[in-house]
Amino acid sequence: MITILIVATTAVVSFICFSRPDIFYKLSFNPYRIIKYNEWSRFITHGFVHADMMHLFVNMFTFWSFGSFMESLFNQLGFGVGGYLGLYFGGMVAASIHDLFKYKNFESYNSIGASGAVSAVLFSSILFNPWGKILLFAIIPVPGIIFGFVYLFYCQYMARQSRDNINHNAHFFGAVYGLLYPLLLDWTLIYHFLYSLTHP
Repeated sequence: MITILIVATTAVVSFICFSRPDIFYKLSFNPYRIIKYNEWSRFITHGFVHADMMHLFVNMFTFWSFGSFMESLFNQLGFGVGGYLGLYFGGMVAASIHDLFKYKNFESYNSIGASGAVSAVLFSSILFNPWGKILLFAIIPVPGIIFGFVYLFYCQYMARQSRDNINHNAHFFGAVYGLLYPLLLDWTLIYHFLYSLTHP
């Protein structure tokens, strides 16, 4: 239910921002304005804004695909709604901290999208089901644990290249947060992960 609510809210806000650049920039992640004007809400609001329909669809479809499973699992584990929201929005915040310091003096820098939060949810699912299949390019089934290592390496490589407009650092830090967050809630889950890893 929470997953669907987040998807719906994100879709509505993104659609509004497609034709309202004033709202788009007011909600985007702008480190300069966060520091100078204490606009800390941007840590969260930028996750509800997307550049175009493809950006929105990919993020929300991925989130829905893995978020529904994680929401149900968190409820079963007793983490509840608060725990699940901590995974999603915590991933959003964790994914943005690096850019806050890196671009704090760049007034024109803006970042948008829920990629950091979605990465957190995706990689949290890998922690619980490391050999579960993830469709690479929506076609090729790859075990989650293998996908995870390749993905993290790719994010760091592309972040150093700086040849596109994708925030690879946000993907990377969101993913790392997603792996660690459940262990902060219950460190004994590491045993479940190790068992699942060694018993595919």
